[in-house]
Amino acid sequence: MAFLSYSHRDAEIADWLHEELEKFKVPPGLVGKLTDQGVVPKKLSPIFRDRQELAAAHDLGEEIEEAIAGSRFLIVLCSPSAAQSRWINEEIACFKRLHTEKRIFAAIIDGEPFASDVPGNEDKECFPAALRVRYDSRGRPTDHRAEPIAADFRDEADGRHMGLLKIAAGMLGVGLDDLAQREAHRRQRRLYAITAASVAGMIVASGLAYTAIEARDEARDQRREAEGLIGFMLGDLRQKLEPVGRLDALDSVGARALAYFESQDKSDLSDEALAQRSRALTLIGEMAFARGDLDGALRRYQEAMAGTAEAVRREPDKPQNLFDHAQNLFWVGFIDYRRGNLAKAAAAFQEYRRLADRMIALAPQNDAYRLERIYAETNLGTVLMAQRKYQAAADAYQTSLESMETLVAKEPANSDYQDQLIELLAWLGDARENNGQLDEALVHRRRQLGLLTRKWAANEGDTIVKRQEMTARMALARLEAARNEISEALAQSGLALQVAAWLTKTEPDNTEWLQAGANAGFERAEILLASGRIDEARSATGASCNTTMQLIARDRSVTIWRNRLRLFCLRTQASVALRSGAGDEALSYARQALTLARAEEDPVNEGLETAAAEVLLGDAFARTGRAQEAKAAYQRALSAWPANVELRPRDLVEKSLLLAKAGKRAEAKQVAGQLRSIGYRNSDYWRAMARQGSA
Repeated sequence: MAFLSYSHRDAEIADWLHEELEKFKVPPGLVGKLTDQGVVPKKLSPIFRDRQELAAAHDLGEEIEEAIAGSRFLIVLCSPSAAQSRWINEEIACFKRLHTEKRIFAAIIDGEPFASDVPGNEDKECFPAALRVRYDSRGRPTDHRAEPIAADFRDEADGRHMGLLKIAAGMLGVGLDDLAQREAHRRQRRLYAITAASVAGMIVASGLAYTAIEARDEARDQRREAEGLIGFMLGDLRQKLEPVGRLDALDSVGARALAYFESQDKSDLSDEALAQRSRALTLIGEMAFARGDLDGALRRYQEAMAGTAEAVRREPDKPQNLFDHAQNLFWVGFIDYRRGNLAKAAAAFQEYRRLADRMIALAPQNDAYRLERIYAETNLGTVLMAQRKYQAAADAYQTSLESMETLVAKEPANSDYQDQLIELLAWLGDARENNGQLDEALVHRRRQLGLLTRKWAANEGDTIVKRQEMTARMALARLEAARNEISEALAQSGLALQVAAWLTKTEPDNTEWLQAGANAGFERAEILLASGRIDEARSATGASCNTTMQLIARDRSVTIWRNRLRLFCLRTQASVALRSGAGDEALSYARQALTLARAEEDPVNEGLETAAAEVLLGDAFARTGRAQEAKAAYQRALSAWPANVELRPRDLVEKSLLLAKAGKRAEAKQVAGQLRSIGYRNSDYWRAMARQGSA
């Protein structure tokens, strides 16, 4: 079944994992199911492991090679000692030559993945070299980086039990949520059995005899009471737990609710009970999403959406049914948005808007449904932003903001209205910033921060407020840097990172917060570089790069992590190296960035990422005295630069500098004039243009 590869220094955890996998019982409901890994077996054994020291050998033993050849999966215990082991590396290479690398599972027990990317951190690397290299279909190593499927067994991450479930889920080809929830179901069924036995014993001991009608009525009353409790758990209790960032407690709420419904005959459930079941599935999906398990989340959302679609079919004119269905449509669309499937996301959000319009038509007096219309319009605005249609996005947000202001004026104490007003100010601020309307963006962001400050004073401990504050402060930092208010920019970015640290400490598994914190670190590094604080910029970059690699290890399907954040990491590392005078180091990072940009260029950017990487490569060549190669890189960057996308101020900065470096000074001055007209005053930029003779 699987080959377990490990350093003998890690024998203790290898013994534990081997024993747990050998005795792992696959849930009966999954056995025989066809997945991407084949038919789900009853158990995961046998697990082969090498028990011999190979220090004196010249190559892998024949027995080990045969075991690897006969194994469907390879499990690698990853630690600094494993990364330095020649034999583990050979076992990985052997498996990749014989099998697909998609069947390799990394179990991190110490160190950090891809730590060797950061100079000075090589001794912390936990992935062996062969694990970090992609092999082609013929089993040959390539120049491309591999992103192994990883579980983190460390206590501060997944822990041993959840790590074991991740490995098992990967080998079976099922979702982590399937295994985790089935365990919860088994515990619930055991509890129900014990409770039922106790009740039966009491009935017998008391000599009670109920008639069939009385028993039916009692069961009905008990079910009504149970479903009322479930309604409380999915409603009021959830609202109390969500702001404090308790993913574990929320997960338990959803699991317990779902376990109750799974114990019932679905054909006997009322319409309201079926709706509650869908809400429980949606909640479990949201928790999986927050932890970065997008596949598990999508399965739950789709299952919930099947239930809400049935409810809409039964009662198409019931607004609550439309509302519940819209929520699942949003989440399915949002996963497509996160994965870069913008057309599919837009289709889901448009259907969401249609449902909101239908709700309003059915209940025009209900302002909550008008709020759903605002949500839908805002969602479509996010897609326009991702498509770099900044003016259209700003128009959508402005329309939503005006509608929101009307609702707030009617009910200024309504917290839902205040929350959406805060979100709209953020989105409109970003759209104005990207469209070059810097003063308007600053007004929106300052107003948003003022509302957040008041909300925090009334709700200390609310993680959602702090997450919004972090983003607002980083936006203010960018805008202040553009106005050349560098001290204020550094102050705001420093406060943003303090908030990021607080959020991560509160809920370490929340990937949304980790992503936002990584972004904040990269943006602060840019401001630090502009102010000449190179060592601090290097430190901020290293921390954000580490977070980026942790996110990619969780789920490589998320394009924002795999592409944009990874590119931010490489580009910022190259910039730090250039400012430090380390030309060769900058050259290495720039080449990696170019390889990644060419391989995964977002169609929306249409060459911008490739152009930016070519510019860095040209700068690195220039730093190392290779003028002709620098000139060629700048020319390639000009060829890659798109002619039909809306450019943000930061894009105009890059374009003008590129034109100047390529010797096109007149065109560079023209673009610089655009920046001057929108109030862009960053002195670091204007000094760079002056050095190129294009200020």
